[in-house]
Amino acid sequence: MTSLPPNQWTSASHALDYLARADRIPHRTEGEAVLLSCVPLTARRILDLGTGDGRLLGLLKLDRPRAEGVALDFSPTMLAAAGDRFGTDSSVAIVSHDLAKPLPDLGRFDAVVSSFAIHHLDHPRKEALYQEIFQILEPGGCFCNLEHVASPTERLHHQFLAAIGYTPEQEDPSNQLLDVETQLGWLRSAGFEAVDCHWKWLEMALLAGQKPLES
Repeated sequence: MTSLPPNQWTSASHALDYLARADRIPHRTEGEAVLLSCVPLTARRILDLGTGDGRLLGLLKLDRPRAEGVALDFSPTMLAAAGDRFGTDSSVAIVSHDLAKPLPDLGRFDAVVSSFAIHHLDHPRKEALYQEIFQILEPGGCFCNLEHVASPTERLHHQFLAAIGYTPEQEDPSNQLLDVETQLGWLRSAGFEAVDCHWKWLEMALLAGQKPLES
């Protein structure tokens, strides 16, 4: 049996190194802008899976100030950073949870979003998580996953790493990358409609789908 790669996100130094690099990732803001356009301004409850320092949820709340947010992560360093970002904002709940385990009971949501987090899960857990997300969405709700996906060849993968300022030796060993088409298929199988890759640059892609309206 092949052992799973170590997950370094409970390490403060690893989390802080990522936060220092995050704003310098090329084209990241382009993907975030497309994600923001996919989430209705009328969304009342938003769940951010793997929130990190709360960057994505904070952007969403700029145009949706009345929305309630749930920021979920398992890294103590990231949770502390999210706490600093949202301060005493009572509309945002910060939840400690490892996405490798089934989602806790957090109620229903109009939108579930994630940014560069789900690729750390093994592939069966990714698929199961997509099914769980479908279940907790309100009818008509959306799921938007701005994700690190797999390249079709090792050469293209190394080109991506170089483009974001990493060497192969610096790559996160907990990355478990998967191609876009497999994940879109899983979303469709879970019940999502209007499933598509809305934006892509090399190994960064926005995968999204909507839960059908109940008749």
